[in-house]
Amino acid sequence: MTPAALRKLCLGFPGAREEFPFGEGSSVFKVAGKMFALSPLKAEPLRISLKCEPDLAVRLRAEHPEIIPGYHLNKRHWNTVRLDGPLTDGFVRELVEDSYDLVVAGLPKREREKLDWVALSQE
Repeated sequence: MTPAALRKLCLGFPGAREEFPFGEGSSVFKVAGKMFALSPLKAEPLRISLKCEPDLAVRLRAEHPEIIPGYHLNKRHWNTVRLDGPLTDGFVRELVEDSYDLVVAGLPKREREKLDWVALSQE
């Protein structure tokens, strides 16, 4: 996955915005003011930090060497994913979508309704 494709993916969700609170080198993707992804898009190797259910986060780390505890984030709820290895673009899309869904699920009902959001697990 290229940095441009990763950025497009993150911005493709309803209400998603890109901000730079940590400087121009780190894209922070938010929905309703809450972060769901963080990526230094110009870094080599390309990587992204994503929110994850704690039990799944541990399992993903055990199954994929490219997935490690969130770098400078709460390691219980965040994973950092290196994108220079064998992980498929489809798998990465699922991880990004899951992160977005987790963040949106935690928003007040009124905010979720503004986004016209339905979690995939609820469809």
